[in-house]
Amino acid sequence: MSTASPNLQAYRASLLHFRADPAFDDQAALWHEDGLLVVEDGRIKAAGDYAALAPTLPPGLEPVDYRGKVIAPGFIDTHLHYPQTDMIASPAPGLLPWLETYTFPTERRFEDPAHARATAEFFLDELLRCGTTTAVVYCTVHPQSVDAFFEASEARNLRMVAGKVLMDRNCPDFLRDLEGDLGQSEDLINKWHKRGRSLYAITPRFAPTSTDVQLRLTGELAARHPDTFIQTHVSENKDECTWVKELFPQARSYLDVYERFGLMRPRALFGHCIWLDDEDFARMAATGSAAAVCPTSNLFLGSGLFDFERADSARALLSLGTDVGAGTSFSMLQTMNEAYKVARLKGSYLPALRMFYLATLGAARSMRLEDTIGSFQPGLEADFVVLDREATPLLARRTGHCDSLEELLFALALLGDDRTIAATYSGGRKVHHR
Repeated sequence: MSTASPNLQAYRASLLHFRADPAFDDQAALWHEDGLLVVEDGRIKAAGDYAALAPTLPPGLEPVDYRGKVIAPGFIDTHLHYPQTDMIASPAPGLLPWLETYTFPTERRFEDPAHARATAEFFLDELLRCGTTTAVVYCTVHPQSVDAFFEASEARNLRMVAGKVLMDRNCPDFLRDLEGDLGQSEDLINKWHKRGRSLYAITPRFAPTSTDVQLRLTGELAARHPDTFIQTHVSENKDECTWVKELFPQARSYLDVYERFGLMRPRALFGHCIWLDDEDFARMAATGSAAAVCPTSNLFLGSGLFDFERADSARALLSLGTDVGAGTSFSMLQTMNEAYKVARLKGSYLPALRMFYLATLGAARSMRLEDTIGSFQPGLEADFVVLDREATPLLARRTGHCDSLEELLFALALLGDDRTIAATYSGGRKVHHR
């Protein structure tokens, strides 16, 4: 008769996670070629070498055998728009015409709760299929879009961050936010923030679509709820930066607009950050704000190339985002692929270890959630992904003669996609199986 706890599970595979940023610590990666991950009550109990941990398992508990595969923390996507799922891969000559032609008409449909719920269901299933267990998500101006998203993520027991978009100018009348004192946003915070695994993000779309009054009220709302997140866009392309300078002539820079309204602080995530200068990155580091780098989106829209070296010189917090639908894939592996190319085009080099860090512990640190998710430290929530190094014939052939961990991870990042995800686990429960 088995004496194993029904709430205790173990998984045998190669294990990868991080204790620091590989850019600044050559001992940052924790790698166990033959590893064991032990999960109890949805949390990490232990992670290490199989030979050391196997004897600690109770009689009758047989580990799930994923030998030949790699288990890593679930991917964390820090910037994407679930309402834009249906308009991914829409042609346009740049950001602003793309918004007018595709984005705003698509988002209008989210006044219908049934449409919002159906889209949220598909969106979350697609994230899990790609190994993403946590995301920082834009909804629309409609409160029902937020409810639909959190209802769907709560049903899957996912650690998700989302919020209602705020915009009260320079947008179509059918998306103009007329909630005035931001009471709807505060009601949504009270309803969803820290309910189960849901977390709320105060979400001004970007500076040009908010009046000074709305930005001031947004800063006041953030001050009343200091443990919420803030998400917005900054310095995505040159035309947008010029527009912001015209709208806010008193600000030193685009990023300074947000700081003037109290929107730079820990748990504030700024999408893109392409055209920031040294002082901007210094302010990000000083305030604990974080950059969400979106390489597939930036290449697709021709917005520019993120400067990893400049950001690193300031020790700014960094993470990766898919930015769907301007981005071209839900896959964080495909996002790593493009991030590597962006770095090369800017004259720098992004190792695979760094890319996997940015998609796991680096993102968790950017979100101030490193004590909750992002690694296999005991007590953290058991969100993890099983990576199949033989998912395609080409990947199998390449990984069959890798001589180092860096080579293996580089092959997974450059050749991998949703097919590489053998399984996804959230809170210790399998939520996707290929």
